[in-house]
Amino acid sequence: MDETGPDITDLSLAPPIRVARLDGRQVHEIDLTPDAAARSRIAALLGLEALRKFRFRGNLRPLGRSDWELHAALGATVVQPCVVSLQPVVTRIDESVTRRFLAEMPEPEGTEIEMPEDDSAEPLGPHIDISALALEALSLALPAHPRADGEALSEAGRLEQAPPGQAPLQDEGKPNPFAALAGLRDKLDGPRNS
Repeated sequence: MDETGPDITDLSLAPPIRVARLDGRQVHEIDLTPDAAARSRIAALLGLEALRKFRFRGNLRPLGRSDWELHAALGATVVQPCVVSLQPVVTRIDESVTRRFLAEMPEPEGTEIEMPEDDSAEPLGPHIDISALALEALSLALPAHPRADGEALSEAGRLEQAPPGQAPLQDEGKPNPFAALAGLRDKLDGPRNS
């Protein structure tokens, strides 16, 4: 039994496109709309409470003699736990996705390799996996720290709002533990210096 959990290879929404079978004079339409079971598997993979809607729609078109370009729109409705209260947070995601698949990638110049400014270029292999691109786009678009309305963290990482009917926690008047340690250090150092 695999203990690592779901794998992206288990979630193919469509078979990878073989580049050799693409007609270089035609635009190829793409429309991925997974059913409820597939959305549930995607939610489990990405650590979501639910993936209510998901659609990846666009086209793959020739770019020059041997390159390809993907233009797509990602639309999704995700449910994640709030980082403060763990309440469900519903987020609508609408993203444009552009990828260029190049037969010959430009070689980096110099001895140090830096991240290119244009991160839409990828090397063209024998297949283009639209499914993996759609899932990658979704995972990159997810809010990193989803918060329910009215929930926020203070600089100290605590709730700024108290639960209804309770007073918020106050730090005023509490001694700083580092100040107490500094005082202890001063007491211990005092007799040696005199």
